[in-house]
Amino acid sequence: MAERTHGADERTMLILDGHSLTYRAFFSLPTDMVTVSGQVTNAVYGFLSMLMTILKERRPAGIIVAFDRSEPTFRHEAEPLYKAQREASPDILRQQVGIVREVLAAMGIATADLAGFEADDVIATLADAAVDAGYKVIVVTGDRDSYQLVRDPDIRVLYNRRGVTDYALYDEQGIIERTGVTPSQYPAYAALRGDPSDNLPGVPGVGEKTAAKLITTYGGIDGIYANVEAQTPKLQSALRENEDRVRRNEELMTLRHDAPVEIDMSNVAIRPHIAEVRRLFDFLEFKTMSARFNEVLKLMGVDVGSADESSTGSTGEFLVAEVETVTTPDEVVQILHDVPVLCLAGYWSGEPGRSALYGVAAVVSQESAHTIWIPRDVFEADRLSSRKLGSFFEQRPLWGHDVKALMRSLLVWDIDPQGLQFDTAIAAYLIDPGQNHYALADLV
Repeated sequence: MAERTHGADERTMLILDGHSLTYRAFFSLPTDMVTVSGQVTNAVYGFLSMLMTILKERRPAGIIVAFDRSEPTFRHEAEPLYKAQREASPDILRQQVGIVREVLAAMGIATADLAGFEADDVIATLADAAVDAGYKVIVVTGDRDSYQLVRDPDIRVLYNRRGVTDYALYDEQGIIERTGVTPSQYPAYAALRGDPSDNLPGVPGVGEKTAAKLITTYGGIDGIYANVEAQTPKLQSALRENEDRVRRNEELMTLRHDAPVEIDMSNVAIRPHIAEVRRLFDFLEFKTMSARFNEVLKLMGVDVGSADESSTGSTGEFLVAEVETVTTPDEVVQILHDVPVLCLAGYWSGEPGRSALYGVAAVVSQESAHTIWIPRDVFEADRLSSRKLGSFFEQRPLWGHDVKALMRSLLVWDIDPQGLQFDTAIAAYLIDPGQNHYALADLV
């Protein structure tokens, strides 16, 4: 698929079949994609990967994602056996459909569904409305029923053939080459062939080639039955015995264009809520998805600068530490004597805990940000004197970040702190063991 060079295409509208694509993603990626909290994420990740790729390549002016609902539709009422053979979606898939919708809301992407109608009918109705509003529509789906919607030059179908990356873009000629019939003839073609996935059997012995030949020769179901005598005895018998089934199939397979769904076609551009998007991607542990989304937004010309700025929650005020350098072990003990917990941080020449320790910072007051800096010379002096500082450090409660490195360095001066109570790096790991690193700046 060709990639545009800049900005959004002012005329392109993407309409996605949310359930179809989420379903495809679920069965294309392993279900062992799980967060530390136990949430399976393969369908969400696959759907978002599809979405990012499509947005990057198509850069639409508008996008809508349609979803099925759990209530029976008019097709179930007309045919009780419609989709009756399908097992209920796995719980881990149903959960992820809800997450997909939550992420889309954060991304500022419009969604649509309607009780009593399938997503395909909603898509058909929205496609007509989008064309009326001046858009060129691309329907993105893994459902072949949408082939019937193709209409040059206004509506094309981007069909997901398999996995999360294999797509084919069809115009009218593409549908003819793929099926042997025109888009408008597709319901009749499918009615003859049948659709096992919807529990709608066709005419026994009539496959895709025979169905296409009959349709192109006689124009449709009425034409076929008007010329049934011209067929072989076996085909005549099969067609006559299944006429009611074929006509019912065609009625059920024809998408509705009158679903009472309303969406303002002037308000379908992406309007992301950046902070919420980041929160969800962090929760889902999608480490690169935020960057991919930001890249897509920039390519589409969506200004995320103000959203990024407002999402940080920064007021522009900073707490500036008051740092006092001490020069003797006695001075350190005197200043920290009434501090209930030692909050320490080391500073090294290279890798923490494995290079020369320049010194240690200790918090005197959190309210005033009063901090003392203890150079290495003070520790050297304490080691050579009465070890007041060493004894003090070993007996007091200790807090810090990744304290193991500091404890290793202090051993050089025969200081072995025993009162470690809280390590923010360990705490961060316990909350989210899946991260690669736990730098203090990142946690802040």
